[in-house]
Amino acid sequence: MFPVEDVLAGNRLALARLLTAIENDTPAGRAALSALFPHAGRAHLIGVTGAPGTGKSSLVNRLAYHYRHPPDGEAPKTVAIVAVDPSSPFSGGAVLGDRVRMRDLTGDQGVFIRSMASRGSLGGLARMTAGVVQAFDAAGYEIVLIETVGAGQAEVDIARLAHTTLVVEAPGLGDDIQAIKAGILEIADILVINKADRPGVENTERALRNMLNLAHPLPRVYRHHGALQEVLPAVAEAPADEAIWIPPIQKTIATRGDGVPELAAEIARHRTHLEASGDWERRWRARLQRELEDLLQDALVHRWRREIPPNYYEDVFSQLVQRQISPRQAVDALLNGGREA
Repeated sequence: MFPVEDVLAGNRLALARLLTAIENDTPAGRAALSALFPHAGRAHLIGVTGAPGTGKSSLVNRLAYHYRHPPDGEAPKTVAIVAVDPSSPFSGGAVLGDRVRMRDLTGDQGVFIRSMASRGSLGGLARMTAGVVQAFDAAGYEIVLIETVGAGQAEVDIARLAHTTLVVEAPGLGDDIQAIKAGILEIADILVINKADRPGVENTERALRNMLNLAHPLPRVYRHHGALQEVLPAVAEAPADEAIWIPPIQKTIATRGDGVPELAAEIARHRTHLEASGDWERRWRARLQRELEDLLQDALVHRWRREIPPNYYEDVFSQLVQRQISPRQAVDALLNGGREA
């Protein structure tokens, strides 16, 4: 069992060791997460996602620096950064080099940067990202910035984890139709046009506004593990008496810090909206429900594997490969576990 008291007291070495145990999904890491759970739920979780090359790491660096060095009259906030890097499908390795771009934060004891390998997980996050985020939350970090793998059009897991999701675009990375149809834009709470000093920024902004104008003020519903789940929409037009969040478009030049204070103000405004509308609690409940279902699914699969006869899975799979049974028949046989129907 890890010394949870040390983590709660701000011991960085204890926290680093705990994060490693969580990533490796060890029994000690699981026990520590259970002990830390009552202390979580206070941090503002900010997801940063978008296509490769949009400058997500540079933007995260500047946002963290802003929170550590706010304008006069504001207290600095402690910041944790979770940077997810893609793993090689061949070697399984990952570069984990995002912190190289975050040299402005070097030596700041109020910032903790943790790089994670995706380890084959889809959706832009690693399998244990939620656990790492929970540990940072319980350890008292006020802001947790979660940078995803360079995500595609459908990799939207970050919206189920973060309170506020930033979708980062950049001029010159695609045509207007790509911007409008990209499913990843639908999860945005704030749209960020980074590298706004590049040619074509007006066209990018116009395409994003067109996308917002096509949105409808209706909840988005997804089917997850057979159950319908509602996800809060990013909509542009709504009746005046309804508390609907309209995703703003903020232009930034992360390498110079231009637009970052304004972006931080929009993030703060979104948090105020979530708390006033009750959506903060609603998103928290939805995240817990998904985490519970994922853990339940893993536990059931492990229990099933322990209970089936030895080599039974390989025997059924061999029949499937030889086309003696269909995939659905194979599932029925495996669920039956070798017992007579």
